[in-house]
Amino acid sequence: MDKLAINGGTPVRKDLIGYGRQYIDEADIQAVVDTLKSPALTCGPKITELEKKLCEVTGAKYAVAVSNGTAALHIAAMAAGIGPGDEVIVSPITFAASANCVLYCGGIPVFADINPQTYNIDPASIREKITEKTKAVVAVDFTGQAVELDEIRKICEEYNLILIEDAAHSIGTKYNGKPVGSIADMTTFSFHPVKTVTSGEGGAVTTNDEELYRKLRLYPTHGITRNQNEMQNPDDAGWYYEQVDLGYNYRMTDIQAALLLSQLEKLPAFSARRKEIVKRYDEVFGEMPEIMVQQEIPESDTTRHLYILRLNTELLTCDRREFFDALRAENIGTQVHYIPVYWHSYYEKLGYEKGLCPEAEKLYSEILSIPLFYSMIDADVEDVITAVKKLIAAFRK
Repeated sequence: MDKLAINGGTPVRKDLIGYGRQYIDEADIQAVVDTLKSPALTCGPKITELEKKLCEVTGAKYAVAVSNGTAALHIAAMAAGIGPGDEVIVSPITFAASANCVLYCGGIPVFADINPQTYNIDPASIREKITEKTKAVVAVDFTGQAVELDEIRKICEEYNLILIEDAAHSIGTKYNGKPVGSIADMTTFSFHPVKTVTSGEGGAVTTNDEELYRKLRLYPTHGITRNQNEMQNPDDAGWYYEQVDLGYNYRMTDIQAALLLSQLEKLPAFSARRKEIVKRYDEVFGEMPEIMVQQEIPESDTTRHLYILRLNTELLTCDRREFFDALRAENIGTQVHYIPVYWHSYYEKLGYEKGLCPEAEKLYSEILSIPLFYSMIDADVEDVITAVKKLIAAFRK
């Protein structure tokens, strides 16, 4: 039976609404234009201004802006001293970069399972995966909800591990009243257009540790310094600089920084609107037994990047693929976040096998993301709800 033929097969929407979208206003455009007219398009004052602003937003002592979220993860792994043979515990329900950063350094990603209610990495699974080779944990704030930072920090302190919080989803989130970015040893951010605030592409690492900050400052600029205190062969000549480590070109431009500075001024408004939409979705979907709503820990005051529907397939005649395709046919943009990292063919070639994290794999088979972004009007939100209700009614056993 063609479930889309119900009600004449007319889609809920005439136009497609994506699952995520940036919001750019005239202030953002003017900020970029002003920088384009300035003398410095890169390596200029906007970078310093942005890093100061990120410290204000996150409560961290230090911030380093970089070209994207993957670069942020890479330099954090480098600063943590990850090297060949070192094991780093990571969640499998994340974008591949959260684990790839370990591989870049020659380390070994070890995947811990998730909490089936929150979808975040499970501290108990972290503890189970620790060996004498474990050096760090990359804990991902999936969908924007903070991980169980108190418990994970306790584990890391007990085993002398570095805690890297992957906050690509969670700028604006607070944990026990403290902003994400000021709690872990290092916290990484992404400013891709689908995130809460954007610089087009861009990322950052924050830390309260001065020694980690010194390393983080070097790695995005080829390992080159003009600071004589960091040089092996210091020279006070005005032209002199020295490469003291092997780094990369991960610099953010002043153009990107200008856009992000403007976006960060709107972060409170962005956060408030996302919370309104999440509240409305929860009210409706929480009453539907065919859908399981992501649970939140009380410590996390969450600015949600993604809204996840988890299908109770035991009560439906369809699987996730059928529901996904049907929702798109209603012109409701949807995506799946994420394929378990170790399911990717590259990781298969490294020897990872299915079955490592049963809760993560079950979650993957049942989830899809629905639209959530600042510029959604109430009518957009209701269209999404109407489409989901329509499909639930069509596929209900």
